Amino acid sequence: MACLTAALGLIPLSGASAPAVSSARLRIAEETGKLAVHATSYTNQNRPSQRLSKASFLNAITVLQAIGGSTNAVVHMIAIINRHPDPEVRSINLDTVDQIGRTTPLLVDLKPSGEGYMTDFHAAGGMKALIYHLRPLLHLDAYTYRGSTLGDVFEFHDDNLPFFIPNAYSLSIIRPLSSPLYPSSSLVVLRGNLAPNGAIMKASASKDPRLLSHSGPAVVFDNTEDLARRIDSRNLNVTRDSVLVLKNIGPKGFPGMPEAGLIPIPRKLARQGVSDMLRISDGRMSGTAGGTVVLHVSPEAAEQNSVFGVVEDGDVVRVDVESRVLELVGVGTEEIEERTRKTREKRQAVETERLDQRKEAQRGYRRLYIENVNQAHEGADFGFLTATGR
Repeated sequence: MACLTAALGLIPLSGASAPAVSSARLRIAEETGKLAVHATSYTNQNRPSQRLSKASFLNAITVLQAIGGSTNAVVHMIAIINRHPDPEVRSINLDTVDQIGRTTPLLVDLKPSGEGYMTDFHAAGGMKALIYHLRPLLHLDAYTYRGSTLGDVFEFHDDNLPFFIPNAYSLSIIRPLSSPLYPSSSLVVLRGNLAPNGAIMKASASKDPRLLSHSGPAVVFDNTEDLARRIDSRNLNVTRDSVLVLKNIGPKGFPGMPEAGLIPIPRKLARQGVSDMLRISDGRMSGTAGGTVVLHVSPEAAEQNSVFGVVEDGDVVRVDVESRVLELVGVGTEEIEERTRKTREKRQAVETERLDQRKEAQRGYRRLYIENVNQAHEGADFGFLTATGR
């Protein structure tokens, strides 16, 4: 997110990657303080809502794809975009993320898509080196915190020195466009009957490329408690070709949408040397985690009429990254409707039975959140805080 904040033009480029214990942090803090004081002198012109344009967000998404950044960044970015007062900015959505990915290669050798660490990225030139290579793909008319454009940053910089001079070490960590680490689409958006509103996968972090086009029987866990109880059971009916499905960890199903989407490999398969499986959930996972993992399924399992919410053990689930498909195969429309009807009736019965307890337990902020949070493809934000108020 620090790299994206720099790409948006809100912080100094060096502030995105400098290690916490380095002396650079003190210099960045001083520069940031000066800029903050300067910004207060021109309050009307320097508000983020006025500085940030559609071009700013397109640049940030380009950087996200080029660094193989966290899937969490997509949720955060969409939430910010949907609060923006400009309808042109709010036209950016998950499809935009996918479209930019198709033309943006992965340039930075960082885990989990590569082998390096953030300290390596910083030592190789950090954001300055990255935007040097990405310049042909960026919108140079986007404004930065200094009040100048990104194009001006390239033209006018300190001491009249070249903006950046690549060297052998830098090029080993931050690749040029002509020699990317991954050709395109580090992060992809999948759609289908399981996720009509979209789901996210960091395809470049897959440890087994064959899983990027895969069909297999679902092994379903209803929630995190069910997962913890059964994932390592010797009796779990699972093979390396199974698709692990974890429900109810979305914005409403597990209020707050936790980073629980990295479903562990069942112990009995891990002992056989299985290091990756296709895994699907409506939750999030850490940006440092790797594997073939589909996240942010929308609508989440807790939503009424969610097809993802009625997936059962043995159902065939298909993912094809090339065609951007995530779907339930071989289950007809009538069967899906019958399952959703039964699930809806079951939930209503449980809610009626626990009405008094729920009124007591879901007061205050928790109740406000559950009743107003929107879905992952909208940013998992309060609907009443978006620009449209819903």
